[in-house]
Amino acid sequence: MDELQFKAAPMGAIETQQTWEAPSNIALIKYWGKYGEQLPKNPSLSLTLSQCVTQTNIQITPRTKSQTPLFDFYFEGQRKPIFNSKIQVFLNRILPYCPWVLEHHLKIQSQNTFPHSSGIASSASAMAALASGLVAVENLAEDKAAIKASFLARLGSGSAARSVNGPLMVWGAYQEVSASSNHFAVSLPEADYHPVFKSYRDTILLIDQGQKQVSSSKGHQLMENHPFAEARWNQAYNHMKTLLMALKEGDLERFMTVVEAEALSLHGLMMTATPGFILMHPNTLAVLQQVWAFRKESGLPLCFTLDAGANVHLLYPKKQAAEIEQWIKGNLAVFCQRGEMIHDKVGTGAKKV
Repeated sequence: MDELQFKAAPMGAIETQQTWEAPSNIALIKYWGKYGEQLPKNPSLSLTLSQCVTQTNIQITPRTKSQTPLFDFYFEGQRKPIFNSKIQVFLNRILPYCPWVLEHHLKIQSQNTFPHSSGIASSASAMAALASGLVAVENLAEDKAAIKASFLARLGSGSAARSVNGPLMVWGAYQEVSASSNHFAVSLPEADYHPVFKSYRDTILLIDQGQKQVSSSKGHQLMENHPFAEARWNQAYNHMKTLLMALKEGDLERFMTVVEAEALSLHGLMMTATPGFILMHPNTLAVLQQVWAFRKESGLPLCFTLDAGANVHLLYPKKQAAEIEQWIKGNLAVFCQRGEMIHDKVGTGAKKV
């Protein structure tokens, strides 16, 4: 792939601002392990959400050209130096594709509708919103802008590549998905998934709203010498094939089986790394047991998935939402921090605000 296709045309001085909103996403097929510059060891497939979003305003003003990007970052109205190194790395990585950044100062103001750093892919929504705002300055055609935004977002956070569009996204080269790439995510064609998945629901149980003990970046690094790495990547390819069939046929039983296997595999890899770590809490495990028991007793298609954190994503069709959400509220709120949960649903990706 010729990555220089993403290089911006020469641009003069710019004085403008862009405000973009991008959602988080929840991976159904997980990517765990990367190589090169933020490239995945296996393809992943995700649901784009709609309520868990990051809104980012970028004020762009001209300045004298220098060797490094210049920016100020504010999170929820306050300077947050803790995020500066991550943003600096991102801006340095995108310079070959957005060289105009060196001639401008960026004032970046960001806020979330959900808790940061608690396993709801806040870096995905944040980098997707930032990348979308930067690409918008270049006035590209809509389809090209989305691909470039996904390409750039990936350089800040791998999973951010999947938050630019929706509702079902594939990131990573996979022969059965046309135009799929390790460099950016693509939407799964509408003809390739059953209508039931267009309105799928995701209730996120906020079991722990604090900072994760181990970052996702550190977790990916531990895959480099993991004894089960090759077996995991083979498993991911096999699960991708099975899940794509389930999505196309609307086979909810097969869908739930693969999604839960992927969640447990992810956390199994964390526990068997060296050093090993556990991000699930006792309440996480209690919820999983409750979900299995409820599904067996009720026959309703409720399943779980987990990201790299303690919180639980509960997935179910819109048709059964009323009954399932009543059960969740009555039986699972007790396991959540302060009883809090987020009712989310499938979304379509980043948008200008």
